[in-house]
Amino acid sequence: MSKQIETSFQVQLDNRDRATVFARVILAFPVFIFLSSFSIETFFDSNSLQTYGLFVLPVVLALLFRGVYPSYVLVFNKALFGLGNRVWAYLALLTDEYPSIEESNVVRITYPEVEGGKTLSRGLPLIKWFLAIPLYIVGFVYIIYGFIMLTLAWFNILFTGSMPQAAADAIVRVNQYWNRIYGYAVILVTDEYPSFSL
Repeated sequence: MSKQIETSFQVQLDNRDRATVFARVILAFPVFIFLSSFSIETFFDSNSLQTYGLFVLPVVLALLFRGVYPSYVLVFNKALFGLGNRVWAYLALLTDEYPSIEESNVVRITYPEVEGGKTLSRGLPLIKWFLAIPLYIVGFVYIIYGFIMLTLAWFNILFTGSMPQAAADAIVRVNQYWNRIYGYAVILVTDEYPSFSL
């Protein structure tokens, strides 16, 4: 089993709904509000990095002082992270299926075995955010690439009703890259440094 988060998406390439693609952001607004309601910061606060309410500090403290990843926090973080990915899959045009607030087959996320945190370093969570800075820099380049492919996919779906395989692959790989970073530096389910490759 891998020591990184593995994400797979059920991508819909053909028979796309052109009307919903045109207004995707507006249609996703209710579920986005639901997702944002888990965040401590206000929805319209643009000066802060939101992690959509994922519990990070309690995990850091539990790992640091007890050497344990609390199971109830892990379950919550997994559920909320899955919801965020389903919303993203809908906004990124990977599917026309409206994001469910419950688990669905659109997104499947496989986590490394945490074993209550006993296999995780006790002190590393304090500096993982710093060690991940190079990953963030490369990730922003990937975001630009993914946004270009998303724009091409949007026009292609709007005019032809299908999504190009190359655009879907690029969007999926960029999301998988960022999920590996989140698994390492935010959700803290692995100590294995993520790869820089897509």
